[in-house]
Amino acid sequence: MKFIHALLLIANLSLSTATPWISSHTLTTMKIRGGSSSSSDYRQQLQAIQSQILQSSSTKQQELRQQIVEEGKIVPDLGMRADAICLQALQDFAAQAPEAVSPSDAAAYDEILQNLEQSLDGSLQNLYWKQLSSLRAQALEQYQSNADKAEALFQADAFFVQAAEASSRAGWEYATERAFLQRILQLTAVQQQQAQDVKLQAAQQQQTAMTFLQSQQQMIQQLQMQLYGQSSPWNVGMAYRIPDTNFNLQGTYQQGRANVQLSCVPDEYAPFLGPNGFTNGVGPGNLGLSLNLSF
Repeated sequence: MKFIHALLLIANLSLSTATPWISSHTLTTMKIRGGSSSSSDYRQQLQAIQSQILQSSSTKQQELRQQIVEEGKIVPDLGMRADAICLQALQDFAAQAPEAVSPSDAAAYDEILQNLEQSLDGSLQNLYWKQLSSLRAQALEQYQSNADKAEALFQADAFFVQAAEASSRAGWEYATERAFLQRILQLTAVQQQQAQDVKLQAAQQQQTAMTFLQSQQQMIQQLQMQLYGQSSPWNVGMAYRIPDTNFNLQGTYQQGRANVQLSCVPDEYAPFLGPNGFTNGVGPGNLGLSLNLSF
């Protein structure tokens, strides 16, 4: 594009400086042929052509804007398509612009041509920055989905660089966005490592607490053996309800120790069991017995 721009500038300058002097008749002839009566009129014609070309180029840019900004899509060949839009605009300008007949006309031609290229490049570069932002988000998602975080850092960065290269044209740089992405990836990796360390530390503390409780339980068992002797493997439980009363007698024998408990518990289910209830129908002497053996 710069090469075409230089060729156009050289061609225009050669037309204006090929002859050291120009007669008034020749100058008038060239002005009439160029369709311009003064440098001011010539500049206005170029500006009108510039506005027309920018308007026609906006239609092509609208398609890219819809895909990138509105739909959030990635245009893989954004750089090539941007080059094509700019090149077509410069070619249209060169074809429609009248011939420069003086150094001031050539300067105006060069200035407006440069403004045209900068305007197109600026509007397309805005889409480029938006796409870089989307590429950065995709790289972060790719990093999060990869279980191997060490390898994920390199893969996310390589993905961003490859996609950004395809989206760039001459003069567009993505170094700042890449540095920002790398900083985010590093911070994310540090935070994940800190969270993993906290989980590991909590698991170690829990394991230490369990070990401590087990040791305390063993000490208690040893003290019980010293105080009460060898504990029996028998665990016996007994319950007896005194007939026609709400008194319930419970007894247990566990680890060599006996426990007797007397409680007053209403028999809520007695009306459903008939006039005699359980007291006249369970075991000899209305005695209930439970037996648990531990080995």
